[in-house]
Amino acid sequence: MDLKPDTAPIEVLEDLLGERFSCRAFRPGPVPRATIERILAAAQKTASWCNSQPWRLEIVSGAATEKFRELMYGVASSGRPNSGDFPFPREYRGVYLERRRESGFQLYNSLGIPRGDKVGYARQALENFNFFGAPHVAIVHTDEALGVYGAIDCGGYLMSFMLAAQALGVATIPQAALAFHSEVVRKHFGLSDDRRVVCGISFGYPDRAHKANSYRTSRAAIADTVTFVDK
Repeated sequence: MDLKPDTAPIEVLEDLLGERFSCRAFRPGPVPRATIERILAAAQKTASWCNSQPWRLEIVSGAATEKFRELMYGVASSGRPNSGDFPFPREYRGVYLERRRESGFQLYNSLGIPRGDKVGYARQALENFNFFGAPHVAIVHTDEALGVYGAIDCGGYLMSFMLAAQALGVATIPQAALAFHSEVVRKHFGLSDDRRVVCGISFGYPDRAHKANSYRTSRAAIADTVTFVDK
């Protein structure tokens, strides 16, 4: 992204937020290590509770990505029950359900999957464990003792990582699905039992010609999400 010398910082941020999207088709070429390290250096500046900086990452590339891809796809396609470290949403209802459905149908429509095609839905869901073809995957984990606050801090780090990547032309997709089998992830990376898997981030250079990257999700109006209290 080319920036004019007089571009205001808020405009840069607005551009990055507006351009970022969840990439669901990547080109196979790797991201240079220097670029990845620059993303990490920027994301490390994320604010955290008591400056605890609880995030830890395991990042796979090359043959390690393929090994991890094979493992996760095999586990997911076997029908093994989910066993995440954090409770999954009990249910989506009201406007949250509407937004979830809208997002899902946008994806399915872009790929030509007919509404109600449960086999097609399941096949596309498995692409999470194929990392959508990404050459790199980061697993984000935190300390069990920090509880939900550690996970919240990891969420802030996740946003910083994605925006830094966007600024360098690298596409990302945050994936809660990669935390569905936390025990498998812990064993694969040799993590101790007190580590809690928050999510994954698949990243690389986007395949902009792929239909899965052709749509953008909507955002709620400020009036729908904010209440101003002045008295």
